[in-house]
Amino acid sequence: MAVKRSSPPASKSSARTPLRKAPAKAAATRTPATKAKAKAPAKTVRKAAGPKPAATKQAKAAKGRAQPTLAQVVLDALADMKAVDVKALDVRGITDITDTMVVASGTSDRHVKSIADRVVQRCKEAGFRPYGLEGERDGEWVLLDLQDLVLHVMLPRVREFYALEKLWEGSAARRAS
Repeated sequence: MAVKRSSPPASKSSARTPLRKAPAKAAATRTPATKAKAKAPAKTVRKAAGPKPAATKQAKAAKGRAQPTLAQVVLDALADMKAVDVKALDVRGITDITDTMVVASGTSDRHVKSIADRVVQRCKEAGFRPYGLEGERDGEWVLLDLQDLVLHVMLPRVREFYALEKLWEGSAARRAS
């Protein structure tokens, strides 16, 4: 036996209400100009927007400033990290390896490592490429080769033992006489 199902009688008290077709009416009221705006791809809007004003201001400011020298970048980074007893030695007449040798101390092995990291970071930001970094793992003596400048960051006891400043200053004094 088949049972016929019938739809419930439509009455005003029924919970079901007919669905309105609002989107169709809204589409019919659009003008050709609004239809064109609605169909415009998002890419054209993005291309129309220019570069950020802050970026152009920074570019203009960078053009007006003179680029700092490698020695200035290194010495500023050492000062920012509060390196102790910083000495810059001009070794141009003594060796062909480098022009300037900078010797500095840190208060702990962790301080020595962070000084070297900051110098590397600042040099890269200024456009100077570090060629080598040695001793960062132990942190007693970190040597940073920047070609025209060699940086030695040491613990005070290591610096006292090797006495690099006396070695290079003594060589300069012997050559001058």
